Amino acid sequence: MRTMVDEHTPPVVAVVVAAGLGTRFGGPVPKQVTSLTGKAVVAVAVESLAAGGCDEVVVVVKEGMHNHLQLALAASPIPVHFVTGGDTRQDSVRNGLRYIADDEHLGRATTVLIHDAVRPLVPAYIVEDVIDAVEAGAVAVTPVVEVTDTIRQIDGEGSRVIDRSALRAVQTPQGFDRVVITECHEQLSRDGGTVTDDISCCERYGHRATLVEGSRMALKITEPVDLDIAEVLAKAAAGAGHHSGRRVGRMLRAVTPSNVADKLGHGGKE
Repeated sequence: MRTMVDEHTPPVVAVVVAAGLGTRFGGPVPKQVTSLTGKAVVAVAVESLAAGGCDEVVVVVKEGMHNHLQLALAASPIPVHFVTGGDTRQDSVRNGLRYIADDEHLGRATTVLIHDAVRPLVPAYIVEDVIDAVEAGAVAVTPVVEVTDTIRQIDGEGSRVIDRSALRAVQTPQGFDRVVITECHEQLSRDGGTVTDDISCCERYGHRATLVEGSRMALKITEPVDLDIAEVLAKAAAGAGHHSGRRVGRMLRAVTPSNVADKLGHGGKE
């Protein structure tokens, strides 16, 4: 557990990526500002980061969305800075890292987290574990969870089952040595390469990934049904205790898909 930050302690800063188009989500309201438990999704995400030990956040915003995000985050428990995103997620993350590096105060940070705004319910202990791992010397850290579905790989005209025992699904927030991840993203930009996440960016340039246990609570809101599920999870977490993701996880493992459908009011259908 980190001690309270003071003027002599480098802040832990999170880059929150909220510049996505959300084409799969659809609807007139971007998913980042859609309501979840009465608050914008991005606001819940920032609160989760703050509960886990982040001191300030840099929210990367799509052009033209600054006013929406500023209003959504007006009651943030920690200072929020805004920067305009780029054409891709990589560009947006790089813009956020550049903002930190160029700011006199934020540039003192040695630990930076990168988090998707659409993973709002990440438990505080996951954020803490990521921060602790970086501060203990890890260069690049990511939470992961076991893959529970059977996975098939398409092979020509056929397919085959992949052994899932060694597979892990990657989540955010991912944590980094700030200088290392900034240099890796700048080099990636010069090389013109593409990666699917920021851990891969570090690995591309020879840095080892450190894994910590993730949580089913940190689901990614991609489609409208994900928001319904997140609402159920948020209510379960509130009943089990603030950010008690491990306990909620135990509750979820006892719930059948049909029970979840009933709670969502869908009867198993969208």
